[in-house]
Amino acid sequence: MTMESAKTRATADADQSVPAPVDVPPAGEEINLDASENYFNRELSQLQFNYRVLKQAMDPTHPLINRLIFCCIFSSNMDEFFEIRVAGLRQQMKYGRETIGADGMLPEQALAEISRVAHEYINEQYDILNNVLIPEMERENIHFVRRREWTPEQAEWVRNYFEEEILPVVSPIGLDPSHPFPRLVNKSLNFIVELDGKDAFGRETGMAIVPAPRSLPRLVRLPDEVCGDGDNLVFLSSMIHAHADELFPGMEVKGCYQFRLTRNADLELEDDLEDLASALRGELLSRRFGDGVRLEVADNCPQEMMQFLLTEFGLTERDLYQVHGPVNLTRLMAVSGLVDRPDLTYSGFSPSIPKQIRSRDSMFDAIRKRPILLLHPYENFSPVVDLLRQAAKDPHVLAIRQTLYRTGAESEIVEALADAARRGKEVTAVIELRARFSEAENLELASRLQEAGVIVVYGVVGYKTHAKMILIVRREEGRLRRYVHLGTGNYHAGNARLYTDYSFMTCDESIGDDVNKLFQQLTGMGKALKIKKLFHAPFTLHTRLLALIEREAEFGENGRIILKFNALTETQLIKALYRASQAGVQIDLIIRGICCLRPQVPGLSDNIRVRSIIGRFLEHTRVYYFGNNGKTEVYCSSADGMERNLLSRVETAFPIEDPSLVARVKEDLDTYLADNCQSWVLQSDGSYLQNQPAEGEERLASQLVLLDRLTGKP
Repeated sequence: MTMESAKTRATADADQSVPAPVDVPPAGEEINLDASENYFNRELSQLQFNYRVLKQAMDPTHPLINRLIFCCIFSSNMDEFFEIRVAGLRQQMKYGRETIGADGMLPEQALAEISRVAHEYINEQYDILNNVLIPEMERENIHFVRRREWTPEQAEWVRNYFEEEILPVVSPIGLDPSHPFPRLVNKSLNFIVELDGKDAFGRETGMAIVPAPRSLPRLVRLPDEVCGDGDNLVFLSSMIHAHADELFPGMEVKGCYQFRLTRNADLELEDDLEDLASALRGELLSRRFGDGVRLEVADNCPQEMMQFLLTEFGLTERDLYQVHGPVNLTRLMAVSGLVDRPDLTYSGFSPSIPKQIRSRDSMFDAIRKRPILLLHPYENFSPVVDLLRQAAKDPHVLAIRQTLYRTGAESEIVEALADAARRGKEVTAVIELRARFSEAENLELASRLQEAGVIVVYGVVGYKTHAKMILIVRREEGRLRRYVHLGTGNYHAGNARLYTDYSFMTCDESIGDDVNKLFQQLTGMGKALKIKKLFHAPFTLHTRLLALIEREAEFGENGRIILKFNALTETQLIKALYRASQAGVQIDLIIRGICCLRPQVPGLSDNIRVRSIIGRFLEHTRVYYFGNNGKTEVYCSSADGMERNLLSRVETAFPIEDPSLVARVKEDLDTYLADNCQSWVLQSDGSYLQNQPAEGEERLASQLVLLDRLTGKP
């Protein structure tokens, strides 16, 4: 089945803000590729991706608890969107550094449209939670027990819990001239309390702030002895609301309302730092208290109190989000750990290990026989860990070098590197300290590896090291052989169970030499070295990618391009794809998230189709496929089609040359293109339509097909 054979249906986002249709120029008139109407706004496209994630909460083919988790992931995505993207636009306006993207939208215009669309999406999120998910969970005997529903036994248990677990760690703050408004931590749960009366010192104050301790769970399971059957959960906010009067003895609590402030969380580091690690430690402290960008409040909060908070945080009505429910739905992910209902979650599966690896005790023997390509999470991540473990213990291994972007300080990979260093091997780790929201963890990781004797390098200031590379140097039969791992995803075992990523292992001499040179550039100094097979940013990846697209354009209607990215925003790349489409090249783009390219515009992008796959796993593989007039070329990469990846990061794209592996990657891509139920197709007006099977056609969910094909167990 092809994409054309599946019909599409409009979803609830049909009324979302989308650009107006493109005016088609008269026949024979050249289209201006720089025209702003040929590009979608980056931020609004990212919002649409978040919305596609939210729509999974309404998909009955997902288990119920996982639908709730999709609802929570939407909240997490929106948090980061405000912390980084909205904050960035506000910073541009604050400092008078406004820039206009290819779409022609000014920051002020973008912020106004973001506010409108985000309010719409968040209102829909709470409608889904309150009117769909919670009632369905009630039918499954999972209850969110509200205060008005507490039995006397439950109320007594809550009182004891409040007095024993909450009261000792809560610090209410009355607002008066000696107690100014507290500096609240980013995304923390807080309550604004309306008071009447005088305190022990005779002070009369009308308001107080109660920060909820971050150490306390936001959701607590009531014990069976006070509930009977089923799973009964109560919100921390409900407990604090019920007993707020105990925080202010002798005073009357006239109202207690939860709120949450989202702050600018982007780190700003100068390029000429003498000590990146020290500077980063200082910046991490300031992240918690950046400028406010969004205020979420309970929808029953009085108008004057909401206005007081907005004024305090320097925000306007546009930045206010009144919600009917908890202000931080991300914390509802705890449900999966509080209830034991495997029937309401995805069934487990065992990632497979290819026979080529299973039949040999040594990873080195397996790699020498033939290059290995793994697709996680369907295929196990353990061979990557085993390669490092064996290298650490192998007396013939002399050196190990590895890049680390996100991995976790307690990972098996980190332990293998430390073990290798303790055994006297030359071990170098290039750690990217600026991996967003993993900075503190990476600082800890660097310290741990240094203590074990690993040489730790922080990459190149000004260029994040995002490439995924391992280089192992081994002495064999009197000569040195290089073994290489290259990947599209991070060296993180947890991510490898949730993200789709390729792992490639080879001992190809040219690739080994290329990776060695890349490590030399990262750890040493000097001019860029000549690379044979790999493309690498910020030097050759962008230009080579453009050249490959332009080569397909020369083949005209015989050209074929398939690109799989997480995002596509880079203008020169988009223009090259437009030109290729105009030349007749058939182009399929599989883009999970942001896409600034406008497809299916007559005369501009007639031959470009864009789809987004949203499902159980986070699509993370980056693949570049070029037909090359029958001499197919396939590359996997750590880089997306974004300015930052192609021009201001250290990235790699590596060729897949073994014919059987090329065929395997093509089969994977064809599976995505045949998806008729978990794929969303981008329209020329900016809306996304979800595919569904045509009449009489079987459902084909690409991730389920890959799960069945590679593990044998759907």
